[in-house]
Amino acid sequence: MGDALRRAESGTQLLARLEGRSSLKNLEPHLFAEEGSPVHGDVIEFHGPEGTGKTEMLYHLIARCIIPKSGGGLEVEVMFIDTDYHFDMLRLVTVLENRLAQKTEEMIKQCLGRLFLVSCNSSTQLLLTLYSLENMFCTHPSLCLLILDSLSAFYWIDRSNGGESLNLQEMNLKKCATFLEKLVREHHLVLFATTQTLMQKSTNSAESFFPSKLQHETDTDYRPYLCKSWQQMVTHRIFFSKQCNSGNGKSFTVVSCHLKRNHVAKRSFTVAECGVQF
Repeated sequence: MGDALRRAESGTQLLARLEGRSSLKNLEPHLFAEEGSPVHGDVIEFHGPEGTGKTEMLYHLIARCIIPKSGGGLEVEVMFIDTDYHFDMLRLVTVLENRLAQKTEEMIKQCLGRLFLVSCNSSTQLLLTLYSLENMFCTHPSLCLLILDSLSAFYWIDRSNGGESLNLQEMNLKKCATFLEKLVREHHLVLFATTQTLMQKSTNSAESFFPSKLQHETDTDYRPYLCKSWQQMVTHRIFFSKQCNSGNGKSFTVVSCHLKRNHVAKRSFTVAECGVQF
């Protein structure tokens, strides 16, 4: 019985792969340092202090995905894992209402039907959740985007629980990172994950995960603190900051870094009732 089930799952997985997942390269061109991003297998980290527009940008990307093609969207499914318990469904609905030409309740429901929302309250629960979701990626070929907000939510709790052992502190996050990489690679997904600015930039250049060119061009207060398993799988890191001269407090800056090709781009955006605007 177990062998039959495994064969059935393998067949479903193969079918999903053969059918292929939709391209997300037109998801949001302003957000990336080069054209044609993101592609299947990309891992994008949104990094910055609280209140710099990271979650608003996620609403923007979700709306772009779940709106039908007839309305200018990509019409693909999204899995959102909420670890901060900050997800605001009413805010997402407001963004959708401002972007849909047909603002009926039925159309809103159709869009939201392409969004899957899961909440986790510990790194252990996050790991178990990731394991449980694999079959869903097998059986939903239109599920193209995985969002994790945020990956750093349990950092201090895990440090406390791990005592003085770095291996114990990072154990669950390493397992999560390894399995996330497997999901992204085997199921041709795009992963977005947010991280909070918890550490000040180190004066020790050996700790930097940037080539010197990127260090100079980004000029960001960044110090990596999550496990190396995560650091090494990130393909794009996008730094969020609030514009100091912003009178209404709703103007932000992103510095987008393609870590594999050493490309950097800087963009500004605002957040209005209708959502993110570049």
